[in-house]
Amino acid sequence: MIHVPDGAREESPASLSQRLGLHFNDLLLLRRALTHRSYINEHPEALEDNERLEFLGDAVLDFVVGDWLYNHFPEMPEGDLTRMRSALVCNEQLAEFARALDLGQAMRLGHGEDQAGGRSRDVLLGGTFEAVIGALYLQNDIEAIQRFMRPMLEKASEGFLSRPDLQDPKSRLQEWSQGQKLGVPKYVVVQISGPDHERLFEIEVQIDGKVYGRGRGHNKQTATRAAAQAALDAIEKVGTTLS
Repeated sequence: MIHVPDGAREESPASLSQRLGLHFNDLLLLRRALTHRSYINEHPEALEDNERLEFLGDAVLDFVVGDWLYNHFPEMPEGDLTRMRSALVCNEQLAEFARALDLGQAMRLGHGEDQAGGRSRDVLLGGTFEAVIGALYLQNDIEAIQRFMRPMLEKASEGFLSRPDLQDPKSRLQEWSQGQKLGVPKYVVVQISGPDHERLFEIEVQIDGKVYGRGRGHNKQTATRAAAQAALDAIEKVGTTLS
């Protein structure tokens, strides 16, 4: 677990930028990308958290990863490209990218979130990684993102085709349900609990009006994937063939 001890300082945006070889004319933009809303709650003088940059980075990553897959695997069919893209941009994988970059030590967290192990939590690491990508895009161009992501994508994609467990469960479940002529799965938020800085979503997946599985997560994407995986596990237990 990454933890900045009491009295120690997290890595500065300038140090992070230099260490990772990222070009930022405006280091305040990178500082914002590293700022979780729990920090804003405890430091009202800080004006903005990283959630808008996270939104932008999510969109940029979808394009960059899709473009890389399209050119890197010219013979791969659309369905497999979709599954690989989903696996490469899911929060769990983005958190692994963040860990490889040691991004946790540069995150600006509230004291409570830090003490609770926030620097090692997937949901915070993945979101911060997206925010940094969003900030990098605003300061540079799409080619800079492509250069930055290329070695990580090459390493992460190794073995994906031979590991069906890494394929996106939502895509697999939809393929199965449509193959069974049951229509498209529907994901419903059942419950939202927890404080603002640590929401817990519970989502159920319904197919043809029947609940097939439930999942939980600290964001809707994670909870939805967990619900889809629970549905796949339930289907496999009763011996139904998956596509």
